[in-house]
Amino acid sequence: MQSHYPAAFEREMGCTAAELAGWLPGASGDRPLTPTDNGAVIAIDDGRLTLTWRELPPRRIALMTLPRLHVGFAFLGVADDTRLRFMRFFDLYTQRGGG
Repeated sequence: MQSHYPAAFEREMGCTAAELAGWLPGASGDRPLTPTDNGAVIAIDDGRLTLTWRELPPRRIALMTLPRLHVGFAFLGVADDTRLRFMRFFDLYTQRGGG
């Protein structure tokens, strides 16, 4: 788990856009959420997080196919410590598999 999250960054997630959209209400900690055409805006205290995404070609490993989603995170008006707490919760909520 990271110890710092910049105000804007991008990452690849192993899910579909529909899966991420379905996870967002819980992953946002039930904060106000506004869907957009290719993402969502989440209200965080007096600031916000704007998520944008686009589907990538699936990753193929032998006979296995995994979905891929390019996700952009842009925080505006969210303090560093609040951003860190939000992303730690978001990352745990959207984590797949493992143990």
